[in-house]
Amino acid sequence: MAETRSEIREFLSSRRARITPEQAGLPAYGGNRRVPGLRREEVAMLTGVSVDYYVRLERGGLAGASESVLDALARTLRLDEAEREYLFDLARAATPVRVPRQRPAASVRPAVLQVLEAVSDAPAWVRNARHDILASNTMGRALYSPVFDDPRRPVNTTRFTYLNPAARQFWRDYDQIANDAAAMLRLEAGRHPHDPQLINLIGELSTQSEVFRQRWASRDVMHHRSGVKRIHHPVVGDLDLNFESLELPSEPGLVMNVYTAPAGSPTADALKVLASWAATQQTTGAAEGAEAEREAQAL
Repeated sequence: MAETRSEIREFLSSRRARITPEQAGLPAYGGNRRVPGLRREEVAMLTGVSVDYYVRLERGGLAGASESVLDALARTLRLDEAEREYLFDLARAATPVRVPRQRPAASVRPAVLQVLEAVSDAPAWVRNARHDILASNTMGRALYSPVFDDPRRPVNTTRFTYLNPAARQFWRDYDQIANDAAAMLRLEAGRHPHDPQLINLIGELSTQSEVFRQRWASRDVMHHRSGVKRIHHPVVGDLDLNFESLELPSEPGLVMNVYTAPAGSPTADALKVLASWAATQQTTGAAEGAEAEREAQAL
């Protein structure tokens, strides 16, 4: 609970610090404000609560705060959708009697695997909110081959981003990818603060990556549902891919990522080369497996 109170305090104070009085529609008297952004009393006034009550909220006392107060606070602090969700998750975590949230699915149903393989021309894979890749089609494994080089299973894209030196070459927008990964992970930590696997991952990244510690300290949160992924693939070179993250309603907590490129674009041509390379790798792997099986039978 002390950790939750600390997180509430740091999150609210960091969001308050980024808003100027002018942005909030308040007069800024004088030029010697001792705090960046809004003062606590200004946040209280704009939210419609007493100063004492807001101070209690910012010190970690979100337990029992009504939805209307949280909504008003989110408006005052100009929280975006992900930040608002995170605020409500912190309020739930601060409540002594918690209603357990539905736990994410730990595996992928065969029907979903069939859908993945049916998407034969586009890289696709299924991940959980910890960024473990739980299943992938052939093109997905080929596209993220440097990620799948990690012998640990399931592979994790955020672990790759922060702990694998190859990530800085693979992600052409490395700084943005690193920012997004930490922000998405913090959003998940708000949803499931007691998930032992998530706690272990955050601990691993915090102890082994200074870059992660810096990003984590920003307390940014975000959704990552669509956009452009710019990567440098070791076989086919630079790719500019459109991606869509599709939630799977029957698989709570799981998302399918699909990557495409406009027809006739250099990236679309490169994906065709990648498909040929992936087929070659598959054939080679099958041949090596058959040879190993024959040798084992001979023994």
